[in-house]
Amino acid sequence: MNIEDAREYCLSLPGVTEDMPYGPDWVVFRIEGKIIMHIWLEAPVSTIAIKLPPALGEELRDRYNGVTAAYHLNKVHWNDIFIEDFPDDMVKEWINTSYKLVISHLPLKLRTKYE
Repeated sequence: MNIEDAREYCLSLPGVTEDMPYGPDWVVFRIEGKIIMHIWLEAPVSTIAIKLPPALGEELRDRYNGVTAAYHLNKVHWNDIFIEDFPDDMVKEWINTSYKLVISHLPLKLRTKYE
C-alpha cells in the first residue's frame, strides 16, 4: 500500500473528511472533527499515524519494526505505521481500528450515525 491508497481507503469510510491544518506537508483525516489518521507527505518512508488501543499499539510495536510510537503525538495512543512494510489488508484493518476507536468516544447521538 502507498500513501495515496491509504488516503483513498480512509476517505472511503463513512463520514471521513480530510484537511491540512498544519500546512501543506500534513494531511489529517477526521470523523466528526476527531482525528483518526495523519499523513506526513514529506516523510522519508511512506508512513501513516493512527490511533490504536494502547495494548494493541504496544503489541504491534513489540512485534514489528515497521510500527513505532508516533513521533509528534501521544505515544501511548498514536502509532506510526510504515505502510509499505505490511500487506494492504493489515493496513486497512489498522485504519478501521482507529476509525472505530474514535467513533466509540463520540457522544452517543453522533456515534449512532456510524454504528
